[in-house]
Amino acid sequence: MPSDDLASPVPLLGGRLAIDFANIPSYPGNPRQHLSWEELIAFLQASQIVSAERGSSLLALSGSDPDAAQRLLSRSVRLRDVLRRAFGAMVRKEEVAREWAEPINQILRITEGHDELVFEANSWRMEFRAREGGLDWLLAAIARSAAEIIVEGAQARLRICGNPGCGLFFSDNSRTHRRRWCSMAICGNRHKVAGFARRHAS
Repeated sequence: MPSDDLASPVPLLGGRLAIDFANIPSYPGNPRQHLSWEELIAFLQASQIVSAERGSSLLALSGSDPDAAQRLLSRSVRLRDVLRRAFGAMVRKEEVAREWAEPINQILRITEGHDELVFEANSWRMEFRAREGGLDWLLAAIARSAAEIIVEGAQARLRICGNPGCGLFFSDNSRTHRRRWCSMAICGNRHKVAGFARRHAS
């Protein structure tokens, strides 16, 4: 899927902000490690952390202030990778290592601030206002979501997609708590089609 087109949809299949962040830029059946600046900004827009207008100005930052953009991207990748390790351990019912909390706490410490009501495009929304300048505040809501999931432990009902070629995390909020797929329309449907083909081939 193209990484430089912010019009392309970012699949938010995890059910919680930090889970969706841990999944980027992996798409069902196509997990990848690399995260581009464009993919990060597309995620921030899709998850409504920033408006489309703010996203456009952030996108231009890679040209106007590449050092600032690279610092935020590096911190984002570090946070995402530690979330993948922590969530993977939770799915396997293993302990979350103490050192994995540090990148989360680092952002929580830096991003002190408050929520404000903002009127934009004929509707109200909440926006986080950081006490300090810089770009780290963009990761504040993600770090808070991650901390809540780790504190909840088994109650977060964290799962990994049943498609071995997928690898996306999700929170199982289904009524029976037996959800198997990141998306029934994508991985669940592929499983059904593959099963149908196997049965008819034999």
